[in-house]
Amino acid sequence: MVVILFRTRLRTDVGPDYAPLADRMLALARTMSGFVSFSHYVAPDGERISVVEFESEAAAHAWRDHPEHRDAQRRGRSDFYSWYRLQVCDQVREVVFERHP
Repeated sequence: MVVILFRTRLRTDVGPDYAPLADRMLALARTMSGFVSFSHYVAPDGERISVVEFESEAAAHAWRDHPEHRDAQRRGRSDFYSWYRLQVCDQVREVVFERHP
């Protein structure tokens, strides 16, 4: 399992194109072989984090290199983000707890 942490801050002048493009990228990612899950959170200070899981490093690379995603990456740097940090992590261990009634 590969976990991608994508931490971002949007520019103050981000336009209306951001949300539709983000929605399109999520829809596209969900079609990729090896896609597992996506979660997104926004902190009170405006920092955003997306957590994306892929079954393997090869699947994560295929997503990174998808031509439409590459175009979105360029747009992110030029039009949308004032800052971002991308971390690609190999899962070392997993512990799951779920309370059942």
